[in-house]
Amino acid sequence: MPGMLYLCATPIGNLEDMTFRAIRILKEADLIAAEDTRNSIKLLNHYDITTPMTSYHEYNKIAKGKSLVERMAAGETIALISDAGMPGISDPGEDLVKMCQEAGISVTVVPGACAAVAALTLSGLPTGRFVFEAFLPPDKKKRRLILESLVSEPRTLVIYEAPHRLLRTLRELNDQIGDRSLAVCRELTKKHETVFTTTLAEAVAYYEEHEPRGECVLVIAGKSYDELRQEAINEWVEMTILEHMAYYLQQGSEKKEAMKQVARDRGISKRDVYRELLNS
Repeated sequence: MPGMLYLCATPIGNLEDMTFRAIRILKEADLIAAEDTRNSIKLLNHYDITTPMTSYHEYNKIAKGKSLVERMAAGETIALISDAGMPGISDPGEDLVKMCQEAGISVTVVPGACAAVAALTLSGLPTGRFVFEAFLPPDKKKRRLILESLVSEPRTLVIYEAPHRLLRTLRELNDQIGDRSLAVCRELTKKHETVFTTTLAEAVAYYEEHEPRGECVLVIAGKSYDELRQEAINEWVEMTILEHMAYYLQQGSEKKEAMKQVARDRGISKRDVYRELLNS
């Protein structure tokens, strides 16, 4: 029988945030695949876990992934861990999961800490719908495209950032998407955890005077639906009502339905549309 892959969450700061199940699985597995064995050995030593480790990271994920799949196909059970949080979230674990699925290897998850979710719940911003962008890409063109795609995003945004790049990212966000409510969550679950609730513009001013420290999660308010609605109206009102009607009629709408849609688009009554058409 083939073995299987366990995706085991590890603490994002506080070593006590480890589940009983995760400890058991790490002890029972034949092998632990870790993003950085030098970092993970501290966790394993803390819980007296003596299971052998091997490295699995962005730079060896293809060759090592094939090797791990072969071992699981031969019957071994492997536990995958990242440096912190859930493997597969902003790390190469997603590639190993895909390789296992293609090879018919069973995959299961041992859930636990995740910095994105922890920051979201601490931010005080809406949590019902959110977009996780992880780290913005270093490539300028890709970075610009992603930032442009976030301009009209109504959902709460969650972004990871390192301290030495924080100010640059805050400036770019403020310039691209405009001033928004923001929570800068740093050193989550650690002794010096802080949640700095502010705005993008105020955060830029603050970090121009104070050197950023610690890994950060940025939680940013999405664009309000009122703003999006007004932007949509502004686009339509650049047309005359006659041109607006013609747009829907050319698409095959009946006249009454076109009038309803024009009124809806422009935020006016159907009577106003009718009056304008009579005077045209």
